Amino acid sequence: MELRHIRYFLAVAREGNFTRAAARIGIGQPPLSQQIRDLETEIGTALFHRVPHGAELTEAGAAFHDVVAQFPDLAERAIRAARRAGRGETGTIRVGFTASAAFSPSVPGVFRDFRRAFPAVEMTLEESNSAQLVTRLKEEQLDAVFLRQDAIADDGIRLHVISSGPMVVVLPAGHPAAKHDKVSLSQLRDDALILTPRDVGPTHYDKVVSACRNAGFEPQMGQIAPQLGSVINFVAAELGFSLVPKPMTQLQANGVVYREIDGEVPIAELSLAYRSNDISIALRNFVSRTLAAHRSFSEPDED
Repeated sequence: MELRHIRYFLAVAREGNFTRAAARIGIGQPPLSQQIRDLETEIGTALFHRVPHGAELTEAGAAFHDVVAQFPDLAERAIRAARRAGRGETGTIRVGFTASAAFSPSVPGVFRDFRRAFPAVEMTLEESNSAQLVTRLKEEQLDAVFLRQDAIADDGIRLHVISSGPMVVVLPAGHPAAKHDKVSLSQLRDDALILTPRDVGPTHYDKVVSACRNAGFEPQMGQIAPQLGSVINFVAAELGFSLVPKPMTQLQANGVVYREIDGEVPIAELSLAYRSNDISIALRNFVSRTLAAHRSFSEPDED
């Protein structure tokens, strides 16, 4: 039994006449009659009474009609659903991001643009640190992640650096160096450096420590902060200073100031990472729209 048999049966049932049904569906009356006979043979019982002026459903035909009446509509719905899925217009995508990535003005814009373009795709968002994001990506618990990790030692992960920009110094508001528009890192050699643990954000940690060494001193490691937001709070408590990506200046906290770096400025990069073997069309759409947005999006002095 094929879907066309159902369509032919429903046409005859609706018209009550083989000739009119044949004209409606665009085939000859003899071939239509043969198709109905083939269907009746397969089912094993008559579906129509042939009467002088047309055809009437038998009891078996009426029972069959009750079940198959929705088949053509269901088939059309199934075709539309398959086509939408094939274009990546349905499905799910799980995206992770670091706290600092959330402050990059383009990242929320990417989420907003994708939701508008693909409203039927269920997108879930998760904030975490770089190390956890990479782990969850490798374990297929996330599909794509935004993170400040410019080197991931895994051939199975594809990485695109989508923006870059300077880091800035964050100081207690009462620090003597806060009086200047720009601060040389060498001025802070006697202050404690507040960072997140290296194992949760190795790229950021290494760049900040290297910046201090390039400025001529070995940093005095101070309080360890669980995340970059906590770094700002610890600086506000006058526990030391730190370097953060410039978008973090949007996080305004009492007792801190942000200053540009006088001298060699470390660069923070924001990357999009995803598994290279992931064939999800929804993911492909997300990646292509993200990369296109960042090619056209200018972030002056942005990270």
